[in-house]
Amino acid sequence: MRRAALALVALLITACSTVSNTLDSLNPFSKSAPKAKPAELVSFQATAELSTLWQANVGGAGEFVFTPAVVGKSVYAAAKDGTLARFDEGRLVWRIEAGQPLSGGVGADGKLVVVGTAKGEVLAFTATDGKPAWQARASSEVLAAPAVVGDLVVVRSNDARLFGFEAADGRRRWVYQRSTPPLALRSNVGVTLTDKALYAGFPGGKLVAIALHNGAALWEATVALPRGATELERIADVASEPVLAGELVCAVAFQGRVACFDAANGRQAWARDVSSVAGLDVGERHVYVSDDKGTLHAFDRATGASLWKQDKLFMRGLSRPLALGERLVVADAQGYVHLLAGDDGRFLARSSTDGSAVAAPPRPLGPQAFVLQTRAGGLFALTAR
Repeated sequence: MRRAALALVALLITACSTVSNTLDSLNPFSKSAPKAKPAELVSFQATAELSTLWQANVGGAGEFVFTPAVVGKSVYAAAKDGTLARFDEGRLVWRIEAGQPLSGGVGADGKLVVVGTAKGEVLAFTATDGKPAWQARASSEVLAAPAVVGDLVVVRSNDARLFGFEAADGRRRWVYQRSTPPLALRSNVGVTLTDKALYAGFPGGKLVAIALHNGAALWEATVALPRGATELERIADVASEPVLAGELVCAVAFQGRVACFDAANGRQAWARDVSSVAGLDVGERHVYVSDDKGTLHAFDRATGASLWKQDKLFMRGLSRPLALGERLVVADAQGYVHLLAGDDGRFLARSSTDGSAVAAPPRPLGPQAFVLQTRAGGLFALTAR
């Protein structure tokens, strides 16, 4: 499997020494996918229910990954054609055209809504009515959803630079950049913000905590070390958002490890070998990871001990998992949504969307509710009962 994955990656190298969107390349239903057959869905006796609260459509994602933003009961979503919309409990509040094609998900905080383009443009709109607020520029295409907190907007460009813009007027406050290895994944990995710091993963397996006020690095930790004889084998990028849970911040790397660190100083708490581009989530007692073969892993949050694996979704192109109390949700490349028990990984319920892939991570919409966006542009708000 490792050789097959590397062979696939080799086919996706571009002239600028980045590897094309890995969420697509590892999608078992894409034309360029490896020949391993995706697992058929197994039958089971449902002991819970996934119910649709509402659904809508904003437009297709094309070659990009669009992640919706959730603020309270409001959901903000975008599409490649420039559509940007706000829904409150499924009711359309406004829908606008951004004026140019978009290339990533949405960042919002209830006052401001921010999106990016493939040309590196950063576009901000007011959350109440969708009117233009300001426009700024990053150094290259914006594939990740911007992050908005307080008076700061953080945008990640595809050359691994982070830009801090003033939320009031778009003026640039700082830029964070670091050297990158010869080959890196072209992914939609974003950042995680708190009111004091942001956490970002980088090519080469690094996790960095950065001060919000000036963009200075507070600490740097190693999620995974590159290993192997070739540059392809040495790709070990943190290709999904870090997750902050209490005093821990956790991240996972492609061809690397999942690791949790002290959020204050970067001291490693534990690490385990696993490869993922979809990402992880942290529940009350567990850390859940979707690996790049379609297996779900559960690790003890405190010790990192392996608790269970669910391999019945092999090569189904899993999304990042979402912890919902003692249960978890994961979606796949055929648009199916799976509800599993957090204690042992057994299937509890299953639901379908519009048949297109769910590449973006599901976003929580309440204690037992969540929203997800499909490649065809479908927005589905569901609740687990």
